[in-house]
Amino acid sequence: MDENNQTMEEDGGEKSFAELFAESEPDRGWLKPGQRVEALIVKITPEWVFIDVGGKHEGYLDRKEFLDKEGNLTVQEGQAVKAYFLSSQHNEKLFTTKVAAGEAGRAFLEDAFKGGIPVEGQVAREVKGGFEIKVAGDTRGFCPFSQMGLFRIATPADWVGQRLSFKIIEFGERGRNVILSHRAILEEEQAKLKENLKQSLKEGMLVKGTVVSIQKFGAFVELGGIQALIPISEIAWEHITDIGERLTVGQEVDAVILKLDWDANRVSLSLRSNLPDPWDRAVAEHPEGSSFTGTVARLTKFGAFVTLTPGVDGLIHISRIGKGKRITHPSEVLKEGESIAVKIEKIDREGKRISLVPLDAAEEEKAEEIEDFQQYVGKAPGSFGSLGDALQKTLSGKAKK
Repeated sequence: MDENNQTMEEDGGEKSFAELFAESEPDRGWLKPGQRVEALIVKITPEWVFIDVGGKHEGYLDRKEFLDKEGNLTVQEGQAVKAYFLSSQHNEKLFTTKVAAGEAGRAFLEDAFKGGIPVEGQVAREVKGGFEIKVAGDTRGFCPFSQMGLFRIATPADWVGQRLSFKIIEFGERGRNVILSHRAILEEEQAKLKENLKQSLKEGMLVKGTVVSIQKFGAFVELGGIQALIPISEIAWEHITDIGERLTVGQEVDAVILKLDWDANRVSLSLRSNLPDPWDRAVAEHPEGSSFTGTVARLTKFGAFVTLTPGVDGLIHISRIGKGKRITHPSEVLKEGESIAVKIEKIDREGKRISLVPLDAAEEEKAEEIEDFQQYVGKAPGSFGSLGDALQKTLSGKAKK
């Protein structure tokens, strides 16, 4: 009997036991919307990706779900994928890799919540504390401001109308209380990109990025899928107060990586490190003892900063400003933006500090030194050599002060 069956199989007269068993297997029509299956891709066409879901029928998905941002296909035939059942028509089963608005409804959202599946929703309007999001047809969800993006944007209304992917972080009251997070999606994407960038980014490396957000403390730059910060102090060598005067959203910049802190998820950049150091020029053009006319850049309680060249300021200590008169703040004598003639008293190149003295005060001090010397000469007769030594001592004493 076995030989007869084998002969009939080889002759094509009868079907094998495996084929008969497959035909006897009940149709998997019991799949519920939102149910997850793991299946193999059996065929890819220009529009669809067909999967083997077992039983007598194949399932299919929209090919667009497997395209990356550049439009490249990310799967191949024979690869296993996880998909979620949407609907069945004429024994054809439609699946998706993510929960989208539409047919699945609240049951679909609950399955997405339990399985951590992304859902697609449209930002309907801004409400108190966040946004109303429409998901799964008529279901209204809520996304707090803090969960919309990695960083809060200046104009939240820009989110309205956008279709985005969300994670359901809370699902209650049978779908009447749905809390969503777009930030969770971004963090997952960023984590994947971070792993790749760990291998390629190094401190001190020059990178190109795009400004995506400007804050009072600095500018955030999109850097290969992650966001890095340029602190305000690293935007230019000179002191700036309004970042918007130097950078705009969408602007491409070349910056140097200052610090990589993957544990804290922080990448710091510097624009000024990619620019010539103005201190080299300032020290060359303004040596100690030279005089020049600069501009009062800012006033503090301990003195006035005067700009030598863009990016290099020197300090006049408050004790040297009042022309011998005791003052409590430099603003009693000086104003920001006014010109002032100064003399360079000392340069600390390594510490990037320059001590200045107003030129009129320097001349007064010089006159006092000469007067002191003349008085000394009148009281202490001696040779020209001893007079020279006395002058040197007098000048040295003044300099130490």
